[in-house]
Amino acid sequence: MSHDRSTVEAVVQNYFDGLYEGDADKLGAMFDTTADLRWVEKGELQVLTVPDWLDRVRKRPSGKAEGKAREDFIVTIDRSDDNTAFIKVRCQLPPRFFTDYLVAMKLSDGWKIVSKSYRYDLRD
Repeated sequence: MSHDRSTVEAVVQNYFDGLYEGDADKLGAMFDTTADLRWVEKGELQVLTVPDWLDRVRKRPSGKAEGKAREDFIVTIDRSDDNTAFIKVRCQLPPRFFTDYLVAMKLSDGWKIVSKSYRYDLRD
């Protein structure tokens, strides 16, 4: 089964751009309003709503503003049908280097990220 990747890739590229630019509005447009972010910290599951995350994005300096190197790429896109995609990406906001697991769905208003789980390494 073959599915067009270009529409999902466009959402991911906007996600990467929003992260690097620190553009909370651009990021917010990529996420469904019910989405949340999940990660493990000290063995405990952490959950953050998208609005709370976007507030954090607005308050921190962007990688672009700080002149930090940009490196982001899609590791894999797994499409089970025309409306669902699982996307593994790598990106960085040094000193944090992330692996994100995004679930995207094609909704009535287009592709939206409905879930984000991630992990990161701290590096010099």
